[in-house]
Amino acid sequence: MSGSRAEAEEKVGSRQRLQVNEYKENQNIACVSLRPVQTTVLGKTAKVYLVPFSLSNYKPDQLKRPKSLLDKNSNNEVACKKCKKAEIKKTCRRILTPKMEATSSKAESTLQKSSLDVHAESNKWQYKSTSDTVILSADTESSQDGDSDEGTTPGMDDFSGLSPYEKKRLKNISENANFFASLQLSESAARLREMIKKRQPPESKRKKPKKKENGTGCRRSMRLLKVDPSGVSLPATPTQPILVADENPLLPPGPLEMTSENRDDNSELFKGFLQTWAEVSKTRSKNTEKELSSIKSYKANLNGMIISEDTVYKVTKGPIFSVALHPSEIRTLVAAGARSGQVGLWDLTHQPKEDGVYIFQPHSQPVSCLYFSPANPAHLLSLSYDGTLRCGDFSRAVFEEVYRDEGSSFSSFDFLAEDASTLIVGHWDGSMSLVDRRTPGTSCEKLINSSLSKIRTVHVHPVHRQYFITAGLRDIHIYDARCLKPSRSQPLISLTEHTKSIASAYFSPLTGNRVVTTCADCKLRIFDSSCISSKIPLLTTIRHNTITGRWLTRFQAVWDPKQEDCIIVGSMAHPRRVEIFHERGKWVHSFLGGECLASVCSINAMHPTRYILAGGNSSGRIHVFMN
Repeated sequence: MSGSRAEAEEKVGSRQRLQVNEYKENQNIACVSLRPVQTTVLGKTAKVYLVPFSLSNYKPDQLKRPKSLLDKNSNNEVACKKCKKAEIKKTCRRILTPKMEATSSKAESTLQKSSLDVHAESNKWQYKSTSDTVILSADTESSQDGDSDEGTTPGMDDFSGLSPYEKKRLKNISENANFFASLQLSESAARLREMIKKRQPPESKRKKPKKKENGTGCRRSMRLLKVDPSGVSLPATPTQPILVADENPLLPPGPLEMTSENRDDNSELFKGFLQTWAEVSKTRSKNTEKELSSIKSYKANLNGMIISEDTVYKVTKGPIFSVALHPSEIRTLVAAGARSGQVGLWDLTHQPKEDGVYIFQPHSQPVSCLYFSPANPAHLLSLSYDGTLRCGDFSRAVFEEVYRDEGSSFSSFDFLAEDASTLIVGHWDGSMSLVDRRTPGTSCEKLINSSLSKIRTVHVHPVHRQYFITAGLRDIHIYDARCLKPSRSQPLISLTEHTKSIASAYFSPLTGNRVVTTCADCKLRIFDSSCISSKIPLLTTIRHNTITGRWLTRFQAVWDPKQEDCIIVGSMAHPRRVEIFHERGKWVHSFLGGECLASVCSINAMHPTRYILAGGNSSGRIHVFMN
């Protein structure tokens, strides 16, 4: 066996020598020597001879394997093909010459090397051997030549061992790289970065005009330039701090003298005015049995009431918040409370009319409620937002302080007793005060917290004086004064039919069997209060415009003290008027004044016994209709 194997080896060696000699002659290789290497390929042992050669004059198409070698080594063809990619890698690394580098571009060389590295690494698993790596230079070049003959693209001969897909992929990569290189994106990005760094936001879009130093400018006032007519600068005037006075300073506590704002206090005319008010206050005995006149006769009397220039005059500064008529039968005396805290008194029987008006300042904030005392008409009680309740005594010419609470703001009051000794006072914060004028001091007897967030008006029942009604923001409550507690008192009855802000609520003046309310939903509601129980039914709803706006005093519908089934209310209609409605909702009468009534009379009051109507507007004027 050993002899036969030696003979076979000798034959193979002789064939290899012949082939190498033939290869040498064809390729003009200077020196060739064979070194046999034994290796295992596909489970078979084979001896391969490594051929060292010189490639000083190498050209890609010169290195070709002889066909005789390919035919005789067909058994090792598979192994050679598997090793050819690794051989290409090593061969290209060793045989690249400056001549090849000059003929091929840098991009193609880099691309080829990277692709060869990838394929060599991916095919390492196909053959693992502990022996030396087989370098089949002749077989490799021959296979390259054969592959190129099969139709490889120009410029891709060095990758003939790759599949068509991989060749196309490498070609696309090369073309894309060349395309992107031609776009010069990196240079453009660098230029854009430099532009962004150099760009700065403009300081101002509008250029300021340069001032001409020697040019003639526009003419200016020498007074504003602080220069006298000769051109000499005036000395700078020292600036003094401006003291801003309080618009509504709180008046000092205690009684205030009746000091007229528009007249001399020591004049005989003013003294005669006070004496007149004191004398007319001596009224006759009160007739408790009053009968309602028929609507027909009532309308006839209303038609006889007229207005003239002599019955219109400005008695206060600013809008009027309250009006009261003196119950005198012989003289017409009107009192008005203004937003400025003033109280104006006007005697219409005095001529000229300017001499019959006197203005006083008993309060520092709006006077929201005015009443003549039912026991002594010489006393005029006024209540203000400034937290004071005063009584003007005309016989002594003084405004006495009845109740004072600087930490609160008052909205309305009424007499609980017929002799005017006790009062119920409503606060804007929803609380109520019980005041007894017979006790010394200016404090209240009891402070009651109600369930209302705000109280606008307070009115006492004319017959059952223990009951009183309060108008809140959206609800109306009726209380029993005998059941009031300092803690939150619960009302006897609550009226919740109103959908918007309520302006006022009043009992009818004679029997108290009706309640009229004024609401911002443009409705006047009349309730049946003849039986004060758990619920008071709604009788009538009258559509009436009550939207007065910001600058006008809010409307308050009141009863006519002579005709308790009729109500009086101001109107926004044109021409300006004051309207009267029946409790059933029927219109009764409209007071039209023409040019004498050119404004809205928001607050109105009717004389208790005479057919006299006084209305106040937002400019401080009093309009009087009388027969």
